[in-house]
Order: sequence, then structure tokens, then C-alpha cells
Amino acid sequence: MELPLLAGGAGLVVLLLVVAVRRRRGSADANASKRAHDAAQERDPPVEIGGTYEFGITEFTDHHSGDRVAVGKVEGFVLFTDDVPESCSVGDPIRATVTSFNRGHTSADASYKGRV
Repeated sequence: MELPLLAGGAGLVVLLLVVAVRRRRGSADANASKRAHDAAQERDPPVEIGGTYEFGITEFTDHHSGDRVAVGKVEGFVLFTDDVPESCSVGDPIRATVTSFNRGHTSADASYKGRV
């Protein structure tokens, strides 16, 4: 009679270990993201206002303006690009001109200029 109870207790221990490992992995991802954000705040942006850059679209999102914008990176620096045609897809290389930086200079807004 004690064997099933012991097996159930062992199952609970295994379940708790799995949950703990998943939480630790999630916090490691959060820590890596925080370190990348902190590093971005400490370096000068690799782009300039008025500069035109080529990069691949990594995703589309709704920006603070409420409009659909393409997201891409130049040397790890995030650009939110507006006026991207609906015919563009994730992975497409585009050219855009930087129009402004966010408050911390950790990302920038850009305007679509064309496909590469």
C-alpha cells in the first residue's frame, strides 16, 4: 500500500523539478535580454538620423503610432520602419532612412525607401 503513495510522491518531486528548470531557463532568457538592453544604452547607435541603411525585415508589428511597421536590425540596433508596402514579407531586404531615435537611443524610427 505504501508503494503507490511513494510513487505518487516521486512524481510530484519530478514535476516540481521540471517546473523549477523551466523557470530558471526563462529567467536566463530575461537576463540575457536585460544585458543586451543595458549594453545598447551604453553604446552609440550605429546609425545616424538622415542615414540610409539596408537590412532584412525580421518581423512586423504595430508601433506606438498604431500603424504596421517593419522591424529590422543594423548591427543589432533595432529600426522600426514605416510605409513598407504590403507586398514586403519577413526576410525581405529593404532600404530605409533613419528619421528619429527613441528617448534612450536604443532604437530608431525609419522611413521605407525601397527593396534591395
